[in-house]
This record gives sequence, C-alpha cells and structure tokens, in this order.
Amino acid sequence: MTASQHMIQAGGLRFRTLVAGPPSGELVLMLHGFPEGAESWSAQLDALADAGFLAVAPDMRGYGMSDMPPSVDDYEMDRLVEDVENLIRALGRTDAHIAGHDWGALVAWFFASRRPAMTRTLTALSVGHPAAVVDAARNDPDQRERSRYIVLFLQEGKAEEVLSADGMQRLRAMFGMGPNPDAVPRGFVDHFAGSLARPGRLTAALNYYRANFGKGAAWAALARQVQVSAPTTLVWGDQDPALGRVAVDATAGLMRGPYALTVLEGAGHWLQHERPTEIVRSLMERVIH
Repeated sequence: MTASQHMIQAGGLRFRTLVAGPPSGELVLMLHGFPEGAESWSAQLDALADAGFLAVAPDMRGYGMSDMPPSVDDYEMDRLVEDVENLIRALGRTDAHIAGHDWGALVAWFFASRRPAMTRTLTALSVGHPAAVVDAARNDPDQRERSRYIVLFLQEGKAEEVLSADGMQRLRAMFGMGPNPDAVPRGFVDHFAGSLARPGRLTAALNYYRANFGKGAAWAALARQVQVSAPTTLVWGDQDPALGRVAVDATAGLMRGPYALTVLEGAGHWLQHERPTEIVRSLMERVIH
C-alpha cells in the first residue's frame, strides 16, 4: 500500500488517517465499519490515487490511533456526522465524495442527508437506506434473525467480556463469517483485533451501537428522516450474513436522486477485501459520473 499516515486535527479531535493521491485531486473520504479501521480501504486507496483522486480513510473516533472520547453519548450520530464535516474542512475542502462500509455506511447515509451541499456522491457498502434497515429489522423475520448479535453488543460489560475472551477469539471469528472465510487476510485481522484489545477501544467501538441502536424508537425516527439527493450507489453482497435483501430492495423507493444498486453474487460482508476490484469499479463509476 502506498498510502501515507497523517494525524489530522478536526473539530477538537485527532484522527489518524491514511492518505493517497495528489493534493489537488477531488476528495474521496472512506469510512470503515465495525470492527475494522482505515486499513479496510487499502486496495481502494491505491486505486483511487492512481486515478488522480485524493483518497483519505480515517480511523473513526474511538478506533485505531484516533482519539477516543469517553462516554456513550460521544458516539451519537450527530457527533459522527460532525466528524465527517470536520475532516473535510480540515483537509481544506468544502465537499467530498463519501463512501462507507457497515457503520461507516450508516454515517455516510446520515451525512449525505444532513450535509447535502458537502456530499458530491455517496457509495454505501452492505448497508441500505437507514429507514429500510430499521423497517426490515422490525418486520422481516430473516433480518431480525440476522440482527440478533446486536442484543449482545448493547450489553455493557458482557459484550466486552464475550468478544475479548481467549485473545479476542469471538471478535476474530466475525471476519470468517459468510461465504469467504479467508477473505480478510490474517494480517488485517491481527491488526484490527490487536487495536481493539487496547484499553477502552472495544467499548468505544461498541458505543456506536449503544449510543444509536440503544435508543429504540428515537433511532427509528432519526433513520426515517434520512433524505438523500446526492448520486448514490449501494453495493451489497447477496451472501451477507448480517444484512438481508429486504432492506436492499426497499432502498430504491426512499431515494431522491440518481441511484444504482450493484449486487455482488456470492459475496458476503467484507466487500473491500472479498471483491476489491468490483468495489473500485463501483467507486470509480460513481465518482466520475
């Protein structure tokens, strides 16, 4: 990977970022999910840089070497959206192409809705429109079954104990779920698990769930307020063990601007690792057109 590491001060927090590409290029900001870090975008950083874009992937708040605010409320969606805005401004820009996977995709959806003038395009991996996801989790038995793990994640203390036991074995096992158990290279798994094994880091990552999903009806109401007009692509693996087809199909009816769905047959959840070439293609098609 040719990306270089930079610490960026943004909105009172320090973010560790991986940066690749010419400073004059259009900015593509890529947001990772649970339980990963900036390295999840390694293949895409290089490809976008080679195409002339300024590609930036941060460790999101609480992850990696970025600052770790202490309270659950510090991870509410309002704060996460502000982080994206502050990073864009700290990079000297007024807008960016936004991409996100897993939790990064949720943040990207909300950012595109709340900061439309700052969102040139949106590329969401794995996670459809937040309102579609909420409705599927409530009304679709298949999605309810897929989402059962969240019940554990909301339990302070117990989730940390279960996920960190035996050298983070349960957390490491998450990367092997789905149709391609070896898709995420061992070195990446070791890095992500080792990072979250540091004091407070696993709790910070779980606080994304607790600060948002833990609010039940209030979270559902926020999700239904999301309105995105930016040109958007949703990329979903049809063997994703966590996110089923119902929310994916419902997303189109909630869009206000140009929208495309790319279904990767045989792919699971870790799309940047499983299908790096296809993810690069989807990103390039969206940010160029």
